[in-house]
Amino acid sequence: MLKTEEFEQIDINSFFDSSELVDKNKDKAEIFTKRQRDLLNQLMPLIMSQDKEKAAIFFNRIADLELMATSVAKFPSLLERHELAGGTRTPTTLTDSLIKHNDAGDRILRLPSKAILGKSLLVAKTHTLSDFARFAKHLGPEHDSIAKAFENETVLSMFSLLVEDVYLNLISDAEQPMEFRREWSYSLLLLWEHWNDQTIENVAPVLQSVWTARRKLAPAFGTMMGTSELLLISMQMDDQWISFIKQKMGDSGVSQAMEEFLFGISYEQILSLRTTLKTKGIPAIGRDEVSKFLGEHVKADAGLDYRDFYSMYTVRRDNARSRARLKLPGPHKTLEDYFFQFVTEQNKEKQNNDTFAK
Repeated sequence: MLKTEEFEQIDINSFFDSSELVDKNKDKAEIFTKRQRDLLNQLMPLIMSQDKEKAAIFFNRIADLELMATSVAKFPSLLERHELAGGTRTPTTLTDSLIKHNDAGDRILRLPSKAILGKSLLVAKTHTLSDFARFAKHLGPEHDSIAKAFENETVLSMFSLLVEDVYLNLISDAEQPMEFRREWSYSLLLLWEHWNDQTIENVAPVLQSVWTARRKLAPAFGTMMGTSELLLISMQMDDQWISFIKQKMGDSGVSQAMEEFLFGISYEQILSLRTTLKTKGIPAIGRDEVSKFLGEHVKADAGLDYRDFYSMYTVRRDNARSRARLKLPGPHKTLEDYFFQFVTEQNKEKQNNDTFAK
């Protein structure tokens, strides 16, 4: 048994103000949303009642996150004008820089320090939310709703990381309308400032549902077209996703990106597998046989873990960037890129229609 002084670095009671867990001292930077704070106020008393040592560890983790958030908040806002050592910086100069510097290399040194620090904070927060979800699962079936809620918050945080990539990809695409690229640039500044984005709230549940359905369907790797799988998935989605399928699946880039998403292997591996199966006269195989027929290990059967989702997204993202840079056949964007672009187009069309109606 650990002694109290070995783990209790802070007074856990300092986190309580009246009946609430999270200190609302106005001098502290907010790391959790109101929804997340409400969940913490439900969960932490339960953890304390069952495992005081674990509760202390969680309290210390929250304190560490708050310290990180305070450090990030000290950096100049990305949404205001500032006179900095390098010159005057405004949201307009930042968006212009994002659009201008769209070379193929890693742009980390061109991004604001606040964005880089905030991303590290978001990763730490995402892992913490996941830890809360795992612990909540052990509290008994009567608390399943809390565990599920923390799982959803974990996924939303992961999507904030994913959406940053999507915005950077779309901003770098010179073929996109300049008004869209500026809109995405400003949305990216908002994301970096708060690590929260309304688009994430709307799009994340759709993509998460597609990911979940994709795994449950376990498509047979035969024709590799994914038609039946796609129809089954679409029947479970909302109107926006159905519109996306109807309007964009005729685009070869979108359909190829969809195949990569559905089957969990690259466009090049899909072509190779299709040729191999046709040559051998094999009508279809399961996911567990993909590696054998490709002659290399591939993780086609990723689980539902948020880290699997992000990991496989980054593989598709990197492959798409390489094809675009080398002018190779296959999708030059990810399915997420295409879907976000579609959502932006739909929103812009709605705004124009509303303006015209007036």
